[in-house]
Amino acid sequence: MTAAIEGYLFYEIAALLVLAASVGFIGLMLRQPLIVSFIAVGILAGPSFLDIARSDEQIDLLAELGIAVLLFLVGLKLDFNLVRTLGPVALVTGLGQVVFTTVFGFLIALALGLDALTAFYVAIALTFSSTIIIVKLLSDKREIDALHGRIALGFLIVQDVVVVIAMIALSAIGVSNAAGESGALTDVLAVLGYGLAMLGAVVVFIRYVANPLVEQLSRAPELLVSFAIGWAALLAAVGHYLGFGKELGGLLAGVSLASTPFREAIAARLASLRDFLLLFFFIALGASLDLTVLGASVGPAIVLSLFVLIGNPLIVLIIMSAMGYKKRTGLLAGLTVAQISEFSLIFMAMGVAIGHVADDALGLVTLVGLITIAASTYMITYSHELYDRLEPFIGIFERKRTKTDLDAGTKHVQRHDVILFGLGRYGLAIARALEKDGKTVLGVDFSPEAVRFAKARGLEAVFGDASDPEFLSHLSVESADWLVLAVPEHATGLTHYDPRRTLLRTARDLGYKGRVAVAAHHDQDNEALQALRADLVLMPYRDAASAAASMILGGDTPSSDTADDPMQQRELIP
Repeated sequence: MTAAIEGYLFYEIAALLVLAASVGFIGLMLRQPLIVSFIAVGILAGPSFLDIARSDEQIDLLAELGIAVLLFLVGLKLDFNLVRTLGPVALVTGLGQVVFTTVFGFLIALALGLDALTAFYVAIALTFSSTIIIVKLLSDKREIDALHGRIALGFLIVQDVVVVIAMIALSAIGVSNAAGESGALTDVLAVLGYGLAMLGAVVVFIRYVANPLVEQLSRAPELLVSFAIGWAALLAAVGHYLGFGKELGGLLAGVSLASTPFREAIAARLASLRDFLLLFFFIALGASLDLTVLGASVGPAIVLSLFVLIGNPLIVLIIMSAMGYKKRTGLLAGLTVAQISEFSLIFMAMGVAIGHVADDALGLVTLVGLITIAASTYMITYSHELYDRLEPFIGIFERKRTKTDLDAGTKHVQRHDVILFGLGRYGLAIARALEKDGKTVLGVDFSPEAVRFAKARGLEAVFGDASDPEFLSHLSVESADWLVLAVPEHATGLTHYDPRRTLLRTARDLGYKGRVAVAAHHDQDNEALQALRADLVLMPYRDAASAAASMILGGDTPSSDTADDPMQQRELIP
């Protein structure tokens, strides 16, 4: 009997994987985001259609492990100094969005004819954004390290804390109405106390244990990977047990290893496993959408969905603009909260179980979730293109003196021979070679870590986004002899946003008369960049191959200082 059950479970997982690959391939051919395809797989495999996904516990287990690994990898990138810097904007934006969505969502729900209690539940459900979906999309676009990505992650953590408090309060009501407010408050305070205790334990681990432990484990790479997965799962489990969620537990696990020199190796080895396990999260999410309870909720769901898709990004944009951030950063961060979360469905299901709301309310929120998750996936995926279209209309939200002005002054008045965008391994090697020839170089990168790494090795570097048309005006580019663009293109399979072309056009529009060198990896890029008046197109692999062939035929060898240069041995930007 047991063998038959295990065999059936294997058949089920196999069928889900084949279905996911098939639907994903069709979605890829139609240039649709994979997340939408995988949620569609869950709906097809759920009870409303094929009814394949019946082993809920096993699928949920794989999904939860994927969540733990995802947040663990995000935690690996967190820097305490950056968290301290971005803490105020994350807190104000996160709480501001929650309050705005709750108040206006409640009023809209009342206007749609819902009773006060149901309207309150719906309004609370609309405040939750999906950390998992947002982090996955930003990671795919390589924007989790960008300023708007870091800010978005910060206010998502604030949202998660609100989710925890709301769930605890609702659980206290459901378990014992007699406990009242004092019982709920006691539970909330207990969870906060556990959270502070766990945070203290993580600080001690970072200070005394992390480096020596990971150094020993690194002698066996397979063991290091096993440890990383186990550590992420352990702290996620502890977080869940103590009441503040697997997400925050997994995040703390990553933070605890972020200071070790092996974090890049760990992240690289776990990336594929993360994507595989998250497939089951999206399948579970799609399968949980019960389409039979939607009924007459289509009209109200469209109204509430438009409120979430437009209102949430708008309030984030307004708050961040008021705090001095540029409209571009505010909009890109705001677009990340244009959907509701899987926790919204759980929250409504708890309300149904307690008897506060009816099944129709759950169906309404389910439909809102389906609409907003699908729509926001496209909004985040095509965020830069969306900004280009909306930029003329959102200028009213930007203060005259923005964070870029406050951080960098009016301009970098010092003249540089070369301004180099992109401080990855290739960009750093170019900068070092130019400085050896006596050129003054200013490096620019959107990753705070890359900027710190370059500064630590003596290169003058500043933080900035090469795809921001307004950023160049603060760099005095007109005085440079060369602009060198060693930034990667943003290609995800369904969108191909190229910051090199934006930067090149903007530099020419600003009246830059110097020369421009652009790194490219494909012949078609070579032709397109030359059409945009690039003076020199660098083909790293082809150029390196030609140089290697010349050295082989001519007997030349690279200098030892270049071979031993640590800046050329470390990949900062994949």
